[in-house]
Amino acid sequence: MSAPAERSEDALPRAAIVSSPIDPAAVLARVGHRSDGAVLLFLGTVRDHADGRPVSGMAYEAYETMAADVLQAIAEDAAARLGTPRVAVVHRVGELAIGEVSVAIGVSSPHRDRAYDASRYVIEEIKRRLPVWKHEHFVGGDARWVEGEPLVPVGEGAARRAGGIR
Repeated sequence: MSAPAERSEDALPRAAIVSSPIDPAAVLARVGHRSDGAVLLFLGTVRDHADGRPVSGMAYEAYETMAADVLQAIAEDAAARLGTPRVAVVHRVGELAIGEVSVAIGVSSPHRDRAYDASRYVIEEIKRRLPVWKHEHFVGGDARWVEGEPLVPVGEGAARRAGGIR
């Protein structure tokens, strides 16, 4: 496998809210540079259970204009903390089946610890700040809205949980 080509960083960090399936390779292609020793991809997928009950699928709803702005801000925050703009994040809305990708986070940096920290920061901030709501569909036909994360003051919570990016 050859080293990633040099990319223009003008368009990074990059964030998007989409209704079509997420292509992990496309997210990964947004990051990576020949000066990076770590290129990381996190995929969040719809699992087949919740609270001991079988799940048949999940619906994600969002105030899309606001969600796109918040997701971009999260990507920019992570890039600033990471010290490189090579962050890409995509979140899907709509009906998703078991195993489908709901969120993809791509990060690259010269060293692995910073890439892992940035990826963790992004997913924790998504859970804390992004105006996207999950509606779980259970086998048997019933459904429920998933409770979100409790609100925490800005600067606390995710940064502490991310454990390293300051």
